[in-house]
Amino acid sequence: MNLPNKLTLCRIILVPVFMIFVSLTEFGTETFDATWYLVAGIVFAAASFTDYLDGHLARKWHMVTDFGKFADPLADKLLTTVALIYMMRDGVCSPVVLCIILAREFAVSGLRMVAAGAKDGKVIAANMWGKVKTVLQMLTIIFYFFGISLTYGNTVLGNLNVWLISYWLCWLVAAATAISGIKYLWDNRSFINTAK
Repeated sequence: MNLPNKLTLCRIILVPVFMIFVSLTEFGTETFDATWYLVAGIVFAAASFTDYLDGHLARKWHMVTDFGKFADPLADKLLTTVALIYMMRDGVCSPVVLCIILAREFAVSGLRMVAAGAKDGKVIAANMWGKVKTVLQMLTIIFYFFGISLTYGNTVLGNLNVWLISYWLCWLVAAATAISGIKYLWDNRSFINTAK
């Protein structure tokens, strides 16, 4: 297994590590401990960096593999979806936003399975809109966990601003996700039309 693929697996392994730290406390409760959100944010940021690094190295060293094309977006989906579920727990991410994101991911994953099972067995890589969607999701999540943890206890207004900005960023993520999903399905409609 090459280094880019190992970095992708590392990102998957960091998902439960992130979950452990973010589960230790909950924003909006009397026992909220900003330290755990900061640590969770650092873990998430490190995992997100591996997304850039594995793609960069795979292209630079000509190590793009079918496994990488499949596992890289899967790792991204696991990482961002888990974080958004915790943000929904905190009330900053609307269930509608999460439903839009999950609907897109199921539709795209289904299309990938159809393409992989076709006669020529094609592996469909992520498009540019998919990458924009992923980056926007990651930046929103990083902003939320770092913002809440670093402003907590300073002023109520500081926490409120981070929460409100994160709330609207989640809706922006939903819009980008919907656009990327529609474009992905449209660009690969030939697999839908030929599916039996």
